Amino acid sequence: MIRPAENGSAKMQEAKLPRRDWFLLPLLSLLTICLMALSVSLIARRIYQVSKSTVYSCLIQTDRSTGVRAIPNTVCFQKDYETELTEYKFNNCGHRTGMPCEPKSPGTYRVVMLGSSMDFGASVPQEKSFAALLPGELSRRTGRKVEVYNESMVGGFPRSAALRMNGVLAAKPDLILWVLAPRDIRNASIVLLSDLDPTSKATAPAAVIMGSFWIRAWYRIKMSFTTNSFQDAVAAIWQHGLEVLRVSPSGVLFQHILYASQTQYVKSYLMSPESEENGPDVGFLKVEPNARWRSDLQWFDRDAAEIEGQANTAGVPLVAMLVPDRAQAAMLSMGEWPSGFDPYKLDDEVRHIISGHGGIYIEVLPDFRNIPNPVQYYFPIDGHPDARGHAIISEILAKELTRGVVPGLGVAAQQQATLEQKR
Repeated sequence: MIRPAENGSAKMQEAKLPRRDWFLLPLLSLLTICLMALSVSLIARRIYQVSKSTVYSCLIQTDRSTGVRAIPNTVCFQKDYETELTEYKFNNCGHRTGMPCEPKSPGTYRVVMLGSSMDFGASVPQEKSFAALLPGELSRRTGRKVEVYNESMVGGFPRSAALRMNGVLAAKPDLILWVLAPRDIRNASIVLLSDLDPTSKATAPAAVIMGSFWIRAWYRIKMSFTTNSFQDAVAAIWQHGLEVLRVSPSGVLFQHILYASQTQYVKSYLMSPESEENGPDVGFLKVEPNARWRSDLQWFDRDAAEIEGQANTAGVPLVAMLVPDRAQAAMLSMGEWPSGFDPYKLDDEVRHIISGHGGIYIEVLPDFRNIPNPVQYYFPIDGHPDARGHAIISEILAKELTRGVVPGLGVAAQQQATLEQKR
């Protein structure tokens, strides 16, 4: 007969794991995690592929007298994780527009568009960009023959846009349309893409762009230590490492899942860390912008004064408007946001600056309040509008431009044009 104490001791001995299991079980757990991570990575790489060719091979990025410009009569292709393979075709003047660089035909109302990557139509086919869709909408609403000649450019921020004003005026526009995004104000003083990040892939030599991951990594490390102090270089490399993980196929997959909910997206976006020196774009949504954003607004004020001054001297009306970014559009649609934030704050600042220099400012943010879940019309990681977003922006711009505040595009202008044709 086994006594109770002896029985309990026997059970404890039976419950003990063999020594090898203390190694095998953690090893199996680690192996399972690795297999799951590998499976996710393979699936993500299958879904999100990227091309080695980029639009940057068609651009001249070294001339500070003009800012970034394209090589005339060139064609480049690019595919990012979130986008389809996109063609970037430039005409004889180096513009991505569906028409040649030539004088406008008689009786045509010409709008020349000035701006950066959003107006350029980054990541969408040219024919699906709002610059290509807008003339049809304007012609239908006004009864006039309207064309939109797009002189926007990747990296065409306000300082760069001011440098290109001679070319804009040489196109003999009846109207200059300047469609802005928050990133334009944030980078108002930028002339070349290298000013944004001297170590970026966009500004690297062709051999680096087309090289392997390790070649590009070594180039970035070398440039980081060349252009920064040791401490700043280490911090920049660490930050870039985190960014590489974020924009890796697996990172893109997880963010697409996470950011499908606009509530979760806004919450995550507004929690982004921010510093006075180099904070993320969340600063423009704050009621009290930080020092960096206040400086950017001052730069934008100076550039806007120069651009509008040239337009006024030439007797050409200039119309500007601010299209919201993805988080801002979501906040407008939801109609609520945390204390200390205001999605209309930057719009008010830009309106005050544009109107103060004699331009026409049109508010389009109220139009986004009636769009359900607008985040679905932006690329979640890239941040630019997708083709559906461009179609929506085209409709909004056409509606606001034909309300009567823009000379030549209102209902009265349509009636006047009809009378002149009858005479």
